[in-house]
Amino acid sequence: MDSIVVTGNGPLNGQIPIAGAKNACLTLMPATLLSEEPLTLTNAPRLSDIRTMTTLLQSLGAEVSSLQDGQVLAMSSHDISNHKAEYDIVRKMRASILVLGPMLARDGHAVVSLPGGCAIGARPVDLHLKAFEAMGAELDLRDGYVFAKAPGGLKGGIVDFPIVSVGATENALMAATLAKGTTVIKNAAREPEIVDLADCLRKMGAQIEGDGTSTITIQGVDRLHGATHSVVTDRIELGTYMLAPAICGGEVECLGGRIDLIGAFCEKLDAAGINVEETDKGLKVSNRHARVRAVDVTTEPFPGFPTDLQAQMMALLCTAEGTSVLEEKIFENRFMHAPELMRMGAKIDVHGGTATVTGVERLKGAPVMATDLRASVSLILAGLAAEGETIVNRVYHLDRGYEQVVRKFSGVGAKIERVKAE
Repeated sequence: MDSIVVTGNGPLNGQIPIAGAKNACLTLMPATLLSEEPLTLTNAPRLSDIRTMTTLLQSLGAEVSSLQDGQVLAMSSHDISNHKAEYDIVRKMRASILVLGPMLARDGHAVVSLPGGCAIGARPVDLHLKAFEAMGAELDLRDGYVFAKAPGGLKGGIVDFPIVSVGATENALMAATLAKGTTVIKNAAREPEIVDLADCLRKMGAQIEGDGTSTITIQGVDRLHGATHSVVTDRIELGTYMLAPAICGGEVECLGGRIDLIGAFCEKLDAAGINVEETDKGLKVSNRHARVRAVDVTTEPFPGFPTDLQAQMMALLCTAEGTSVLEEKIFENRFMHAPELMRMGAKIDVHGGTATVTGVERLKGAPVMATDLRASVSLILAGLAAEGETIVNRVYHLDRGYEQVVRKFSGVGAKIERVKAE
């Protein structure tokens, strides 16, 4: 397996272009199944997860072409020839479950394997199924697959989620666009990716109100048409690269960045002593201080602090002045990066969903192991600020969520290289 070698090299300066959002694109791609007409996505990220979703859609009969070096996805689902999403593809990525709602809404039946993905908690699909049942679907779970049917088509209903779920909100939203009547989604997720999906669906002819709030109302239509849509900026990649000058010092402008996408994260950077300012091109982040201040962080659904930035924020706080407390409220088992950071000299005490981090003046390079997508990049950030060389192993996780990571870090002065496995 490939590894990434990082050597602490002082302050970083320059510009980093931020890609389209992985989580948004993985949701937008299944929307092609809702219409017989073409759907084109621009500003698409070039990631292994996007290739996996492409393979899944093609297995169902959709046509997917990658254009302009992968930044444009041209899709057409004029003929869904297969309504079964096989385990061998679905197991690679949890977002695969998002083909269930569109197929069920359009053709009244679908068979989808229970999904896989990162090992950061159970993340069951029961909320997705609850939503489809509220719209009149008949569901049967057997042999590791969800067998779903709605012989007379889905019907509008009240979907009231007991907890906020981004994926379940997305699946319900897509399914409801073709359901007969009105569907109301209560306790809906409010993430920018939800708003981006709703914007795309409206371009396709859907009637949606309330996205970005906890109550979304959808008036079903008979059919959707084609559209062209630009994928929203990846707020997690944005936050990750904003942390690079925060942890190393220097000044970096993140092109395409927007404060409204990560307001709670920016507030924590400000409390830590990091300066963030909007420019006409994005967000400029600077750190003129020797060490940042300790801050407490609690992960929450949007607009709170994103769970997908918790690992990266922990890397920063490992070198902060004082003691920080990080509370993880979204996913259990999401502190697996802590022992790896401790190999680099970090002082971290984990109890259940809480990690107490006592800052040290300088981390030390060491061989470490990536345990999941966000943990992998947190170790790179730590390595950028560490004394000596850090070798990050099992970086295949990284390819799922960050495009050209070595090039982007190198472009602002980081000493980083990818070493191919022999």
